[in-house]
Formats: sequence, C-alpha cells, structure tokens
Amino acid sequence: MAKLSDSDNLHQHISKQFDNELLDIRSRVLFLGGLVEEQIESAVKALIEGDVELANRVIKDDDKVNLMEVSIDEECTQILALRQPNARDLRLVVIVIKTIIDLERIGDEAKRIARYAIDLTNHPANYTQLIELEQLAEHVRSLLHDALNAFSRMDVDAALKVVQDDKLIDMEYESIMRKQIAHIMEDPQSTPVSLDIMWSSRSLERIGDRACNICEYVIYYAKGKIIRHISIEQVERDLQIE
Repeated sequence: MAKLSDSDNLHQHISKQFDNELLDIRSRVLFLGGLVEEQIESAVKALIEGDVELANRVIKDDDKVNLMEVSIDEECTQILALRQPNARDLRLVVIVIKTIIDLERIGDEAKRIARYAIDLTNHPANYTQLIELEQLAEHVRSLLHDALNAFSRMDVDAALKVVQDDKLIDMEYESIMRKQIAHIMEDPQSTPVSLDIMWSSRSLERIGDRACNICEYVIYYAKGKIIRHISIEQVERDLQIE
C-alpha cells in the first residue's frame, strides 16, 4: 500500500483539525487502494489456480470495499459542508471523491474475475491461455500500484508515466482477444473457456483504464488541468510550456 510522502506540501490551515481531516481522507484512499490491490491479486490467483474458495472470498470481501467507499464519501461531504474549502483544497476533496469511485469499480472488476474463475472450473483453460492472462494481470496490478503511488505524492511525472504505460496494457489485451477469437473459430467447443478468458481480460483492461483516471485526477490537483480527451503528447507539451 502506498504511503503519503513526508514532503507533502498541503496548505497549512488555521484549523489544525482541518489539516488532519484532509490528511485522513488521503490516507484512507490509499488504504482502500491497498484493499483493492489485494482483491485483484486474489481474484487472479483464484482464476489461475482454479481455487473456488478463494474466488468466493473475493466476492464476499467486495462488501468491505463498498462500505469503505461510502464512508470516505460521507467524510468528504462533511468537509464540503462544514469547511467551505478554498480552491486548492476543494480540488483535493473532488479528486478523492472521484478516486474512490474508480477504486470501488476496480473492486467490482475483481469480483467479476472471481466469478469467471468459478466458471472456469467447469471447463478448465489450457496453460498458454492462463499464462498470457497472468502476465496481463501482473502488468495491470503494477500499473494500479504506480497510480496509487503517484496519488500519494501528487506526482505529475509519475502520473504521466502511468498513462503512457497503459498503452502496453491495451496492446496485451488486444493480443489476448485476437487469440481467443481464433481459438473459437478453430474449435467451437472451446467457446466457453475462451469467453471467460476474454471477459477476464476485459476486466483487467478496465482496471488499467481506472488507474489512468486516478492519474488524471493527480494532474488536475497539481496543475488545475483537466486532461480527459487530450492526447498524452499534448498534455506533455502543455506541462512543459508551464
């Protein structure tokens, strides 16, 4: 789990309690992120090893993710209502709210993968299919971890790197999809297995997209720029001009 940087440069406020509230919501986001990382790891392990018990645990533990997301959201709402934060602190609260939504949805994707893991025990996949999926999962977990680290430091350069690295995730995902379509065409009986592999890959690709969203929020907080729908090359040029 990522930790807040010791060199954090959040504004000092007249109210020490307000400072503590802002630090608390950031810390809780990182705790939620660590919980979601564990969910992904367990879901993929359940899928690769055909572990139904572990898959069911992932599905059950999704409630913990949901409850924590609601709790952080309520804390943010209280801050907005009672503290009337200035522009920079308002951006922080806004990106926290957006980030926990993405983390909760990442948890949903982990739960989906766990369900595909259970389904695959009825028609096991071959070794090659699982290895490719495991490699994609490892890269996605690394991407999410890097995104959470960027959030912990509000590090624009690290956030940009995550957005760039997501292109590799997309390429791996597309490669798996092409191969599974080919499997189905060559052997229609492999359709159930290939579909579970495809949907699992799709969930992993979506997790990568959510990680990129978190990094976009980091850039918005640090630079006040909304980079959605802008190419990474244009974003880099704009930040260099500054």
